[in-house]
Amino acid sequence: MFQRLIKPTLSRSFFLFGARGTGKSTFLKQLFAKKNTLWFDLLDPQLEDELSKRPNSFKEQIMSKEKISWVVIDEVQKVPKLLDIVHHLIETTNIRFALTGSSARKLKYGSANLLAGRAFVNYMHPMTSLELKKEFDLNHCLNWGSLPEIFHLKADKEKQEYLRSYAQTYLKEEIWAEHIIRKLDPFRKFLEISAQSNCEIVNFTNIARDVGADTKTVQSYYQILEDTLLGFLLEPYHKSIRKQQRQSPKFYFFDSGVKRALCNTLTQTVLPNTYAYGKSFEHWVISEIYRLNLYFKKDFKLSYLLTKDHAEIDLIVERPGKTTLLIEIKSSDNIDDRAVKTLKQFINDISKSEALVLSKDKKSKLIDGIQCYYWQDGINKIFK
Repeated sequence: MFQRLIKPTLSRSFFLFGARGTGKSTFLKQLFAKKNTLWFDLLDPQLEDELSKRPNSFKEQIMSKEKISWVVIDEVQKVPKLLDIVHHLIETTNIRFALTGSSARKLKYGSANLLAGRAFVNYMHPMTSLELKKEFDLNHCLNWGSLPEIFHLKADKEKQEYLRSYAQTYLKEEIWAEHIIRKLDPFRKFLEISAQSNCEIVNFTNIARDVGADTKTVQSYYQILEDTLLGFLLEPYHKSIRKQQRQSPKFYFFDSGVKRALCNTLTQTVLPNTYAYGKSFEHWVISEIYRLNLYFKKDFKLSYLLTKDHAEIDLIVERPGKTTLLIEIKSSDNIDDRAVKTLKQFINDISKSEALVLSKDKKSKLIDGIQCYYWQDGINKIFK
């Protein structure tokens, strides 16, 4: 059993959002093991149907129980009407609610605003290296991702089947069954193409042409990926510098294993010293920083920088009240002065900034005044 980093505040109700399979239900079962808790699992079709038709029965069941301190609603987006009742019960009773969801879409465009300020929002992600501890293996995570279930599977074929099934479940249960899109085939093609261009700047026009859809449709597809928590956009650095900057975002899938399933590369091992390995390593490091930023509630603003003459900073971390970090990510085991070349171009252009290199080189180095860390050591210093 893994110890998760997430620590919801238990003084009031909360949402726990996260993609399917990130361990939300398991986490809550641990959290509320010793509390008097009533559970509603909306993945149960019969219960979902009952509460959809008679949402008031939800309140009746709660009020019929004595000494209930917490109510858990698993996958609350399946019956958004329940949020009206939750809102009322929060206002009129001492009962607190833990509301999980693998898709924020229905809530985002529905009734979730009724709980604004009354329920804190938390997010759960695939496993981080800090949570995996001794179980962590970088190459394993680059190949198979870090969804909790993947660590219970031994054979590579089992992992392949799990990830393929996960991708199909997403299409079937999160997209098609919820009527989020009208046509499934263009979206299915989009998923493969967007996975192939993971970590790259999004060219909406080119992807639209490849998918056979218009640009606005492709933009809406990326919004669906964000709303269903299958990935996040990394926006370009917003402050003007002397060099002209690119303005389109990058997109990162939430898990490298699911990403590989979507682009049909699970049978191809991600090998060190290859381009694919370098991109996978960048994906892992940026995802790790993204996850820890949310878990530790640091409010860091993450972005990237690419100029029109192709000078690039992989990650910029703006930290409230602290220096801005300019981060270069390298998958090399032996860092030299080539790793700091781009950072030196920008260190004077961005005020109150410091530069770091995060790599697989386990020996910390200072090269031309720029600190180079083994990636885990560097992340630990960023988050203290």
